[in-house]
Amino acid sequence: MALLESIHIPLKTKMTEFNLVDPFGKAYNGRNLYGENGLLINFTCNHCPYAIAVWPRFIQLARYARQLKINTVAINPNINPDYPDDSPQSMIKRIKEWGIDFPYLIDETQSTARSFKAQCTPDLYLFNANQELVYHGRIDDSWQDANKVRREELKEAITDLASGRAVSSDQKSSMGCSIKWLGNNLSI
Repeated sequence: MALLESIHIPLKTKMTEFNLVDPFGKAYNGRNLYGENGLLINFTCNHCPYAIAVWPRFIQLARYARQLKINTVAINPNINPDYPDDSPQSMIKRIKEWGIDFPYLIDETQSTARSFKAQCTPDLYLFNANQELVYHGRIDDSWQDANKVRREELKEAITDLASGRAVSSDQKSSMGCSIKWLGNNLSI
């Protein structure tokens, strides 16, 4: 598994439109997922050790964000026959096992991941109510061990956004396994 970091995307970049389904077949439009104060998006999967390590923290953050009127969505771009742990059937299993209580969507064509310039799992994006990017970075300063976290950067960004304060532009890249691109683009 190739380790990659998320790439720099200018803050205030507008969210691109997307329409995806969850593994139960329910359709979602990205613009309709927003809470009153914004939307948190995580490109993630079920098999990557980096993604697995932060899933519990991400689920807790989603609950925290919901209290602050920021909705959450997770998007799985790794629908690849070489990675059966990321199949829609495995997503259903994880939704139940981990108690995921927000949409976990299938990006089967990977067009949504490409339009967001997502690189790795997890790759995290926080948008304000105007659908402008305010945070694109890591969840915290210790992906491997929640007990060693000293700074919860994503939680700080969520809190600042919901409080009407400017989100710090000092953002550290997220890192994780490369997205498993289909077709001719496996090296991306």
